[in-house]
Amino acid sequence: QPSGGAQDAARAVANYNGEGFVRGVIDPSLGQLLALVVEQPTLMETVKQGRTVGYVILGILALGLIIGIYKLVTLWAVNGAVRSQMRKKTPSKSNPLGRIMMAYESNRNADVETVALKLDDAVLKEVPKLEGGLNLIKVLAAVAPLLGLLGTVIGMIKVFAEIQLAGVGNAGNLAGGISEALITTAAGLSVAIPALICHRYFIRRVDELVVSMEQEAIKLVEVVHGDREIDVEGA
Repeated sequence: QPSGGAQDAARAVANYNGEGFVRGVIDPSLGQLLALVVEQPTLMETVKQGRTVGYVILGILALGLIIGIYKLVTLWAVNGAVRSQMRKKTPSKSNPLGRIMMAYESNRNADVETVALKLDDAVLKEVPKLEGGLNLIKVLAAVAPLLGLLGTVIGMIKVFAEIQLAGVGNAGNLAGGISEALITTAAGLSVAIPALICHRYFIRRVDELVVSMEQEAIKLVEVVHGDREIDVEGA
């Protein structure tokens, strides 16, 4: 099949007026293959074929990208702040581990069970902040393929309506209609798959942060209360 540069090469040959030679392509079908290349829709034409549902899926993609980039930067910053807090003895309100350490400092003179409950409560308060936005990514990943399926169903309804009116004599129009109907399904899956991967990645990063904070909280208690075991559970 002609490569992506076949049109440019043919255009260069057609527009060349100088002496010597110019690199081009040879079409053994006497123009039929190049005609097929010209008729292939561009990216913008493909997007337009998705119609309203396609534009909605593109909006979901844009929203998912914004949330994903925001969470990536946020979790990276929080992870750096937590690692930095591990090397400091003075707690800071600017990071989750610092707030957990402050909760410990406020209750360090209490018994072990009370300290465990306070630390457990402090960890639980930090988890929703770390997971903020992840549920929305999961929802977008679930909605995108459903919208794609909706677009396909609407497209197939139009195809069958055309068959009812004009019959099946024009196979080209029918194939084009079916192709347009399937575009939304492909678009929905193209959005949903990366969204699910990003969601699982962010969940794993949040779990790693929570586990590291729990471990640091246990170390704080062991320093004052000796080797007595304490169970600090996260979400």
